[in-house]
Amino acid sequence: MPAAARRMRKTTAALALGIATLFAAVEFAEARRAGSSGFGSRGNRTYSAPAPTNTAPGTAAPMQRTMTPQPAQGQQAAPGAAAQQAAQPSRGLFGGMGGALLGGLLMGGLFGMLMGGGLGGFAGFLGLILQVALIAGIAMLVMRFLAARRQQPAAAGGARPDLRTATGGNAGNPFSFGGNGGGNASPAASAPVQAPVVDTPLELEAADFDRFEQMLAEVQEAYGREDYATLRRLATPEAMSFLAEELGELASSGKRNAVSDVKLLQGDLSEAWSEGNDDYATVAMRFSALDAILDRNSGRVLSGSLEEPQESTELWTFRRQKGGEWVLAGIQGTE
Repeated sequence: MPAAARRMRKTTAALALGIATLFAAVEFAEARRAGSSGFGSRGNRTYSAPAPTNTAPGTAAPMQRTMTPQPAQGQQAAPGAAAQQAAQPSRGLFGGMGGALLGGLLMGGLFGMLMGGGLGGFAGFLGLILQVALIAGIAMLVMRFLAARRQQPAAAGGARPDLRTATGGNAGNPFSFGGNGGGNASPAASAPVQAPVVDTPLELEAADFDRFEQMLAEVQEAYGREDYATLRRLATPEAMSFLAEELGELASSGKRNAVSDVKLLQGDLSEAWSEGNDDYATVAMRFSALDAILDRNSGRVLSGSLEEPQESTELWTFRRQKGGEWVLAGIQGTE
């Protein structure tokens, strides 16, 4: 084989490998972002960003893992929902399944070249990519056309005044859960068949915040022990399903998450409201904990630390039925 042809083949193969590695890195980064975002439900406000507080003045991560359906076409989203959806990264044509497909095609083409396909194989590979891209583009246009046909005129919804719930101080607790956040929320407009439950302001008591602080430690330490029974008692079935999914993924990869010595450092209320027979409260909490990912067999620390506490800030949403106990409904990180 002429030297120039060999050099061209090696250069082409290296370029294809680099492109395939880039797509794999993008997919991994997307997975990491999705894993660090929110899960669970905030009732009517699931797709509305929680109000900022002194503890969490920035933007909360969106609820990317939730069983709550998005508002129906024609209903007005709550304030902050549009901004939150805009903040979510759009994966576009080459995200999700398209990215995985393209990555597979790139790897397939690379192997074809390495096994002797040469430049002719690479040209055929590029032609296949162009065909897939053309088919995907046509499919997207058809889907957008069908979606536009289904859209209904949006109905206007009235805005509610700010919700600022404050509680009395607790001498036994050095941290304040005062109402530093605003609860701007707008009930969704009437659906074609059934109007959504309108939320109303809720005033919390000092005992409620004491319970939130206790649950912060109880949930995390039960998670670190893989105590499914305790997690089922402390969380909604939806939140429990996501926690169990995370624990299962860790176990299947031969790892476990050890969490202990959880201490609340600062906390305050973002929003508190009622929807029919359910009460909701979203609180921002900054806390420290001994948090580490361990090898499941040897106990070796893979990341984090069992000696140096690490600080985190998250927004936890709690739910209770009238006369019932608070349970964890969702957790959102901060961006």
